[in-house]
Amino acid sequence: MGKIIDQYQWTNTYDGAAGPRRRARHHHQEDAVAAKTRFVNPEGLVRPPTYTQVVEVISPGRTIYISGQLGTDRDGKLAAGDFRAQAEQVFKNLQIALASVGASCADIVKLNSYLAHITDLPILREVRARYLNGAALPASTTLEVAKFARRDALLEIEAVAVLPPPAKRAARAGKVKSAPRTKR
Repeated sequence: MGKIIDQYQWTNTYDGAAGPRRRARHHHQEDAVAAKTRFVNPEGLVRPPTYTQVVEVISPGRTIYISGQLGTDRDGKLAAGDFRAQAEQVFKNLQIALASVGASCADIVKLNSYLAHITDLPILREVRARYLNGAALPASTTLEVAKFARRDALLEIEAVAVLPPPAKRAARAGKVKSAPRTKR
């Protein structure tokens, strides 16, 4: 079975009338085996130029889910200008979100893109190509939607990334040590 490679503690606080405070100790157990990812465009399906039809994650690893990102800066202001400016900001936001867990755009295996106007898809493809690995394009879905929760938003993109377990990733990166964890 797996061995413990990381331990941490978290507190889940719920201040509702029926919600007691809960404290849980979580033992993170995984095999110290790197996640293997295959990008497949099977025979019988069209081979798309800008995404992969099937992404298979083999072996244990860390799966990262990034909430839909808008073209907003850290202050919540939409990028000035047009669709291209918002698309660039969306991918910068994805990079920041991924970096917060030690990932990069190269680790993305799935993108869901929502556009206000499907006619902006060629621009999205152009911007996206500068951030993604052309040899391992993620699975992708793009939809036109009527509205976003944020007025004047022109697109929103959510991502799923897969990483090897933390211990294996550190070993692959040249045995870089991470900062010690502090108890809260």
